[in-house]
Amino acid sequence: MQLKNFMEELVLQQLDGMIAKQESVCGCSRCRLDIAALALNYLSPRYIVTAEGETYTRIQALEQQFAVDVISALVKAITIVQARPRHGAE
Repeated sequence: MQLKNFMEELVLQQLDGMIAKQESVCGCSRCRLDIAALALNYLSPRYIVTAEGETYTRIQALEQQFAVDVISALVKAITIVQARPRHGAE
């Protein structure tokens, strides 16, 4: 059994596609993680307990339920990181 925040999985699934749609957004690992962290801070966590062979239908239902919230949070996070990227601050 494993405890995980399902919102993290949803954000990471959508992240690359959202970055690719906006040409002026940096896709370096620092910017990607900053975007993901900001987006997750806008979202309420949704913890689930998983086991090997987790059911696909449960995952699909959760994805559909929270897709709009995840996209909205990613748009906000991308806007912030795009305006003030920190990839040179390492």
